[in-house]
Order: sequence, then C-alpha cells, then structure tokens
Amino acid sequence: MYRILLVEDDNKLALAMRTQIETWGNDVHIVKDFKDIMPEFNDYDPQLVLLDIMLPFYNGYHWCEVIRKVSSVPILFISSASDNMNIVMAMNMGGDDFIPKPVDPMVLTAKIQAVLRRNYEIKTQVSSIEFKGAFLNLNDSTVSFEGERMELTKNEFRILRVLLENKGRIVSRDTLMTELWQNDCYVEENTLTVNVARLRKKMEDLGLNDLIITKPRAGYIIE
Repeated sequence: MYRILLVEDDNKLALAMRTQIETWGNDVHIVKDFKDIMPEFNDYDPQLVLLDIMLPFYNGYHWCEVIRKVSSVPILFISSASDNMNIVMAMNMGGDDFIPKPVDPMVLTAKIQAVLRRNYEIKTQVSSIEFKGAFLNLNDSTVSFEGERMELTKNEFRILRVLLENKGRIVSRDTLMTELWQNDCYVEENTLTVNVARLRKKMEDLGLNDLIITKPRAGYIIE
C-alpha cells in the first residue's frame, strides 16, 4: 500500500479519484488547505503526489517547486490545460508525468502504477521469482524449470509476474488488463483470455500443470 497525496480543489473529482485509487489498495489523503499544503504534505509523508495545476491561492507549479526543495517524491500533474507548453513546463518544474482532464480512470491507474513501480519496486527488484521449483527470470522474460527454459511474450511475462507478485491472492481481470494496457495503445478483453490460455499451455509444456487457476467472475490466482 502506498500513501498518495491528492491536491485537487474540485471536491467531486477528488472523491472520485480517491475511490478509484483506493480500489487498488493504496491510501489517499485529499488536501484541505490550499493556502499552504506543506503542513499536510509533511504530516502525511506521501510516496506520490497528484497535483492539479489550477488551484486557489498558488498554482501547482508553485507547490511543485516548494516540494522539490525538500523532497524527491514523484509528482504527477493533473490539468485540463494539456497543451504541449503546459506539459513541458510540468516536466521542467520537476514533475514525473502528466494526466489530462477529464481524467480517464484507466489512464490514472496505469500512470500511478507505472510511476510507483519505477520509483519503488524496480529499485528493490530481484533478478528472478521462484515458484513451485521454477524461476521467472525478470531480466530476459523466460521461465526455467528442471533444466528447461521457456521464452514468454511480453504480455505472458506481465501476466505471470503480476500473478506471482500476488501469489495466494486472486488477481482481477481488470488488474491484469491494466497491466497489459500500460505500454500498449489498446488491449481488447479477449486479448487477456488468449494470453492466459497460451501461458497455461507453455507452463504445462514445462511440466507445471494447474499453475494458474481461474476463479469465475473474480479473476485468476496462483496458489
């Protein structure tokens, strides 16, 4: 679970964003005092800041500059002013990415997960994940088992990595769809079904039978 500070003065949008973000297991604090957000920033000690550009009293660029004086926490700018000039300025001020308004829930989720992974998970990532005597090799997207090595496509690798990172817990189809979507323009739901089927077949060819279990209307799990 990550702590995410949301600096957005549109209360209806802020509540909707909080609901979406907390669905994925994170904690969200919505800033209340826009005249000075730093006391809430310091008290909450966030691991990610979602920062609107147009705010009362001082704009998001100002607060980004203030935050950067005391913290390297990743910052995602949010704004309806999504022209190239504002995007460039947001990056130059120290932002890590830019989310245009109206906020698309899938874009919001994908960008948050990508920034969190880059800043926290990858830094502590090991070179492989062990499961049932096999190893998912994170550096070359292969699975090794009893002297055999199987190559995975990028989507098969993403699916297996997410399932292994959540071993013993059901992973919803929506979670896996978001993972596949992050680096592709569009992914149909059928794409997930096809890739899971292909991944199952490859694991069976290695001798890893009944690895991925389908939970009807819930998702998939590796127990």
